[in-house]
Amino acid sequence: MGFERVCAAEDVPADEGLGVTVGDTDVVVARDGDEFHALQNLCSHAAVALSEGEVEDCQIECWLHGSRFDLRTGKPTGLPATEPVAVFAVDVRPDGVYVDTSSTLNGVHPS
Repeated sequence: MGFERVCAAEDVPADEGLGVTVGDTDVVVARDGDEFHALQNLCSHAAVALSEGEVEDCQIECWLHGSRFDLRTGKPTGLPATEPVAVFAVDVRPDGVYVDTSSTLNGVHPS
């Protein structure tokens, strides 16, 4: 599939994720300062959208039970989640943010 444009850089809030769909994959785009990240938009604990949660200190928090995930690795950094979420490659270009969901950076496959 390759990289697909998902939004403009300014569309991604500094403190929360932005839910987008790439092909048939739901993705949350988040940023930590000037660095952009893309993860599976589904909490591995309760199967709810991570894009509804807050972003802080390079983590995204699930709004339902408070699980936190590292934006770089997808690994849970706070219970109750114990399984990681998929992380996808991001390319920020002058015309927007691009995400490639054809493979994951952490070996976790989206469910």
